[in-house]
Amino acid sequence: MSIRRMIVVVAALTVVGGSCSEPGSDGEASPPGSASSPGASPSSPGAPSSPGAPSSLSPGTSSPSSPAAQPGPVTPSAVEEIVTGLAAPWSIAFVPGSDGQALVTQRDEGTIVLVDTTGAVTPVGAVPGVEGTGEGGLLGLAFDPASPADLYIYATMGSQNVVQRTTYASGALGSFEVVLDGIPAGTRHDGGRLAFGPDGMLYISTGESGNADDAQDLGSLGGKILRITPDGSVPDDNPFDGSPIWSYGHRNVEGLAFDDEGRLWASEFGDRDADELNLIVAGANYGWPFVEGVGGAPDYVDPVVEWRPTSESSPSGIAYVRDTIFVAALRGERLWQVPLSSGGDAGEPAAFVADYGRLRDAVVAPDGTLWVLTNNTDGRGDPRTGDDRILRLTLTP
Repeated sequence: MSIRRMIVVVAALTVVGGSCSEPGSDGEASPPGSASSPGASPSSPGAPSSPGAPSSLSPGTSSPSSPAAQPGPVTPSAVEEIVTGLAAPWSIAFVPGSDGQALVTQRDEGTIVLVDTTGAVTPVGAVPGVEGTGEGGLLGLAFDPASPADLYIYATMGSQNVVQRTTYASGALGSFEVVLDGIPAGTRHDGGRLAFGPDGMLYISTGESGNADDAQDLGSLGGKILRITPDGSVPDDNPFDGSPIWSYGHRNVEGLAFDDEGRLWASEFGDRDADELNLIVAGANYGWPFVEGVGGAPDYVDPVVEWRPTSESSPSGIAYVRDTIFVAALRGERLWQVPLSSGGDAGEPAAFVADYGRLRDAVVAPDGTLWVLTNNTDGRGDPRTGDDRILRLTLTP
């Protein structure tokens, strides 16, 4: 049964403070801190309401918004729990051509389930060979828009992370083939997000698996964003000849999203100082392990948004819709809303959905709502009855 609530809004105040983050972790629960974007002005989110209170949409929003309805930025106005009982879920991918059905990976079990807006959870199957501990396991998935039956999966398989391709049809998975392997794996910092770009290429986020030097090593696939063709070959226009590396100097990227102008955004876990939202440039160095957050060093690209301390965020999946990026925060236990300008600048982040615990993924649904995945059963959260959940957020205007 769906439960609808008014969004609980937390203002994002700019505060300078030290970090209480534990290095090498994607985050434990902790109190709020600060978030900032260079040159931003404070946002003015709406008033909070009591958790559990029934909600109504804002005036004039009797149905979910459409991504093309009007320019953004957009703000969440109501939230529904539409799916419960998931086990350490990690990624959501909507089934092409379906009426709101989506596949969800369950990290520790190595399984995929089919969910829908009625709350039904239907097993699809296990991914063979998944073998991961800690932050490893069955992670990201994405459908190829140009070949909608093709499903791509990122998973830990022992000492490496592997991208595989299969098919999905009539509720079943097909055979699996390796598209890319050799990505370093560990108990932490395994990356794992997949996203197809408007150029038809597959973008892959990786972590440095706890080996910080890998992030600067162009001979390693760890600590990078990778770009390959759907069949796994290296595009001729990649910045490094014969290499799938698109950008480097990353610690652990778990969020990828393209905006309306085709720009790639990525969320990145910091160590003790700052988490990041980055605008990705081909061939660029994002500084880890030499810089964390905004450093101003000429050899490295600074983030567009940083959260200090890292207890603020621990950002995982991200979604773009109408001049807005939404960031699912694990340790921060909230959904960050980041308004964007056409020039790539960001306004002050504002926090929403602060009463559901850890958040792992955020995905725009075909009807224009935002689906958000909680992550309290992954061994680092505080599970409550019904966890883990998928929340559906109505966006306004």
